[in-house]
Amino acid sequence: MANDNFIQQHDGSFALQGELDFAAVPALVSQSEVWLASGEDSVSIDMAAVGRADSAGLALMLEWMKQAKQSGQQIRFINIPDQLNSLIRISGLSNIFV
Repeated sequence: MANDNFIQQHDGSFALQGELDFAAVPALVSQSEVWLASGEDSVSIDMAAVGRADSAGLALMLEWMKQAKQSGQQIRFINIPDQLNSLIRISGLSNIFV
């Protein structure tokens, strides 16, 4: 299923846009098959266009990190919104998102 919030850009680069909350995350979880099948060793996900995000967005990031590790890929999140960075700090996960 296509999702307008998840955009493939080029060579292992993807972008998220819109809200990253409990309503949007279930559809985005299934989008991991897109980058898992990309064959890229390293995947980057640009979050500059993410508006509102909550703990479901953080859970999605952690799930994608787990899936990347299981498939032997590295995943990097860039331009993480301040709202998510705050959740990352409060949750004690700053060392994971270096």
